Amino acid sequence: MIDIFSLLIATFPASMTAANLFLLGRAEGVPASDTLVSVLIPARDEAANIGACLDAALASTGVAVEVLVMDDGSTDGTAAIVAARAEADPRLRLLRAPPLPPGWTGKVHACARLAEAARGTHLLFIDADVRLAPDAAARMAAHARANGLALVSGVPRQILGTPGEGVTVPAINLMMLGYLPGAGRAFTEHPAMAAACGQLLMAERGAYEAVGGHAAFRHRLHDAMALSRNLREAGHWTEVVDGSPLAECRMYSGFAEAWRGFIKNAREGMATPAGLPVWTVLLAGPHLLPWLLLPSPWAVAALVLSFLTRAAITIRVREPLWTIPLHPLTVAVALAIQWTALIRSALGRPAGWKGRAYQPADGL
Repeated sequence: MIDIFSLLIATFPASMTAANLFLLGRAEGVPASDTLVSVLIPARDEAANIGACLDAALASTGVAVEVLVMDDGSTDGTAAIVAARAEADPRLRLLRAPPLPPGWTGKVHACARLAEAARGTHLLFIDADVRLAPDAAARMAAHARANGLALVSGVPRQILGTPGEGVTVPAINLMMLGYLPGAGRAFTEHPAMAAACGQLLMAERGAYEAVGGHAAFRHRLHDAMALSRNLREAGHWTEVVDGSPLAECRMYSGFAEAWRGFIKNAREGMATPAGLPVWTVLLAGPHLLPWLLLPSPWAVAALVLSFLTRAAITIRVREPLWTIPLHPLTVAVALAIQWTALIRSALGRPAGWKGRAYQPADGL
């Protein structure tokens, strides 16, 4: 019977993926003439990334842009690179983050200060490792205004350079497209169905300020999800669109960096005492359990469905095809990250990132 169970539970992410890939829309349109997009980039020790990030942002077409970089206590050449480029392009400004106040997390604080300094009608928050497509800012602003959206977000096309990245990063799209009803489309409305990706997130200024911006969740690490939920709770619409045509991003360089990065945010997602056992069944049941039940034909059918689900997601979001055979490892590593984060939290060990340590937010 357990092999039949594995097949039945495999139909959940398969059917969810089919529906979400059909529903996943693209940001399209021409923005209004009075639109100004503020591209806001928090940067801490990003000398290796910031130059290419600025090149792409300043090459934006179809809409007026300004680009603001918040140097958040960098100890490398990040600030010098931005300052040199700002001298040549008046659309670019370098800002220096004040000392981190008690109760704030670093990126959230930097984003809040960036929003205060921005002049745009739309605030486009990106990470320093993101490379915008030339029309990304214009398309996202037009899509937001045409559809009455307070927030538009998408997962950039993920650049994966090593097997370690290949068994970690694809879990992002697997979870969003395989397990979230509606995959963050506006019609889902309920805050619990909200989704967003902090790598590529545009907020309409008025709505952003009305809900308190980043200051409303100053203690959080997963800022994109918190902002999306806050906006929905206030009655605004938010939406996730196909981000692969809008930007690309190499999040991490290798397995160790990816492991640390995902553990940092895990306790604000799946890694809760009540939620993680359920997620373990939902993920291990269709993607890992069938391997233990071979050669049962039901288990074989479950594995076929699992790999077809993963292949459909990989092709749609334009991730490398070589990651598909690694799918069982991706699920196993994702669960290992979540359980590790939960155990670390129970032991009182804070998450750390770029020299800062954070305790989980209250209530998790």
